[in-house]
This record gives sequence, structure tokens and C-alpha cells, in this order.
Amino acid sequence: MKNVLIIDYGTGNLKSVHNAIKHVSRKQDCKILVSSSIEDLRKSSHIILPGVGAFESCLSGLIKTKILSSLEEMVLEKKKPFLGICVGMQMLATKGFENGEFAGLDWISGEVKKINNQNNKIKIPHMGWNTLKFQKQTAFTKRLLKKMKVTNLNDLSAYFVHSYNFKNKNANEKVITTCYGEEITAMISKENIIGTQFHPEKSHYFGLAFLRTFLEQV
Repeated sequence: MKNVLIIDYGTGNLKSVHNAIKHVSRKQDCKILVSSSIEDLRKSSHIILPGVGAFESCLSGLIKTKILSSLEEMVLEKKKPFLGICVGMQMLATKGFENGEFAGLDWISGEVKKINNQNNKIKIPHMGWNTLKFQKQTAFTKRLLKKMKVTNLNDLSAYFVHSYNFKNKNANEKVITTCYGEEITAMISKENIIGTQFHPEKSHYFGLAFLRTFLEQV
């Protein structure tokens, strides 16, 4: 049985993520919890960290739950499958520069900086559907693409809502990008950790296939 924990730290698109996970797991033996309980975290098999809002306020909310040390144990030591969505991905960085300079979790080296608006030629936030570009193939993306039965990777797109861009230090951890005035990091991956700047819960067929593939991680 899978125990999926969606971390509740006072922000994030919890209902949409919950509904999407419920939809893709309906044929599986799966329990879904929205919680910030250490006990629920320890019992979980898969962990999802959503995020909507500013880098520092989301990180402060996560710290206030008092689960951070247990979360690091479950993800970094126990290697449980982890998915960070939008700001939930950005918080994995070394630093964030939204409304100041703030330390991140530093699980994946990099910095989160505002998207260059090209002298007001593009609108910020970046909001809407954008085509995805696969920079490398991982075991995860290979399973995802096989599940979707796609023949042309350039046909895939996802839904974005953000103003800041995760700039990886290690290019090998950048899996998918998109373009919006500059190269935007759309997906990062390191061992059992996955982060997406796009919202899989809002990305229709592609997003649901993505979440279904995540649940298959062991």
C-alpha cells in the first residue's frame, strides 16, 4: 500500500494536488494524507511538497511545522520518493532572491532568481502553457514517455505560474526546460528527489501521467 503525504505548511495548492493524486491512484491501494504530522511523515511512502507564494514565506511556513529535520531524514537518508512543485521545487535551492536573499534547503545546488522580463517585452509572472524541452533522459522520464506513448517530445507542454527561475549549479540535475525570455528550469532531479516548476496537477494528460509515474517510484 502506498501512503502519499502532501505536506501542509499553510500554503500551496493542496486541494488540486490532492484531487490529482486521488484521480491517478484510484486503481491502486493508496492512502492520501494532507498533513504536517511527523508521525504521518514517517509512515509515508511518497512525499509531495507543493508551493504557492514567495520563497521566504513558504520556507518559513515549512520551518514552523517543526518537521524539517524529520523531512530531511526521510528524503535525504531514507531516500523516500519526493516531489516538490513550483515553490516547493524552488525551496530545494541553496538560495532564493525573492524580496531579499534567503537560504534554501540546499538539497539541490542552485539559486532562484527573478525571470528577466527583457525590458518589459514579456509579462511577469510567466503564466500559461509552454512547450517542454527534454535536456536529458532519466529512468523516470523514460517510464513517463513510455506511459504516454509519445513519438515527438516537442509536442509535450505543461502549465506554469511563476516569476522566478531555479538556476542549477549542476547542469546534470536539469532534466526539462522551457523558454520564456530565457531558459527556464522546468524539472530537476537528483536521486530520489524530483522538482517541477510547472504544475503537474494543472497540466492535464501530461501532468496526470507525470504524477502516476511518480507514484510508481520505489
